[in-house]
Amino acid sequence: MRHLLLALFVAVTLFAGVLDTDIRPSDHKALPGIRILDQKVLDFTQIDGLKFSEISDLAYWAPSQKLFMVSDEGKLFVFHATFGDKIASLRPIEAAKLTKKRGKPFKKWRRDSEGMTLDGKGRLLISFEGKAKIGWFHKNSSKIGQRIRKYAIPSVLRDPKNYRSRNKSLEALAWHPIYGVLTAAEWPLKSDNKKRQTIYALSGKRWHFKAEPEARSAVTAIEVLDDGNLLVLERSYIGLFDPFVVTLKKVYLDRCSKGWCHTKVLAKMDSHKGWDVDNFEGLARVGKHRYVMISDDGDNFFQRTLLIYFEVEG
Repeated sequence: MRHLLLALFVAVTLFAGVLDTDIRPSDHKALPGIRILDQKVLDFTQIDGLKFSEISDLAYWAPSQKLFMVSDEGKLFVFHATFGDKIASLRPIEAAKLTKKRGKPFKKWRRDSEGMTLDGKGRLLISFEGKAKIGWFHKNSSKIGQRIRKYAIPSVLRDPKNYRSRNKSLEALAWHPIYGVLTAAEWPLKSDNKKRQTIYALSGKRWHFKAEPEARSAVTAIEVLDDGNLLVLERSYIGLFDPFVVTLKKVYLDRCSKGWCHTKVLAKMDSHKGWDVDNFEGLARVGKHRYVMISDDGDNFFQRTLLIYFEVEG
């Protein structure tokens, strides 16, 4: 009995604020390109005195088993996380506000942190909307959340007037072992066709692919697959009575011709077909062929922070 009580205590401690859920339709069939392994709702009010809400991206540092979550309100949350056939453990460790060097705060309209990744040396990189920028931030010291330095971004991404709106700029961020830091705007730039999405390397290299046919389909996250191609998360939302569609697709960086890269839809989750999806905005690789994606709860009562753990087939 004592061992049973101890096991129950450990389980409750590992998943306090983490609840089971299922976003799949009751009559769901296997998705063509992914296998869902686990599904959770993250129900935390505050972590280290900071409100837990509006999570916009994820990054996982396997050596220390840390799952980083960034909020579009300029906040960084750190969880201890382990993954097996299911999410084995998940608990918050600490939280901090993102700041400039020496702890100087960002102005309210310049702290819209949207994309996040870890590079090959474990440096935590975060991208911002509004005045588009990418920075390297402390991730594991007394200076956690402080910016170390800014990265130079391609000239076309520097001018806010090139974006369809200030709130549609550097939404997604990833690190590629060959091409380095990759980023994408939520919507194509004003000079581009509305369905011609672009992945930008900081070196200036670009890849173009066709956005999904659903209206207002936007790139909300990108991550690098084990074969060096790209996993892209797209979201289409028009209004309360229209379908909410979330798509995971593969963009083949090594199969591009005449200005377009080949793509393959891995999963399409449509609220009008029974999927209980929400505003998914973040992706992170957590193991071989295994990823998590997270939704932004919009800081309101009607939405949730969903964490979905899945495996990319093949």
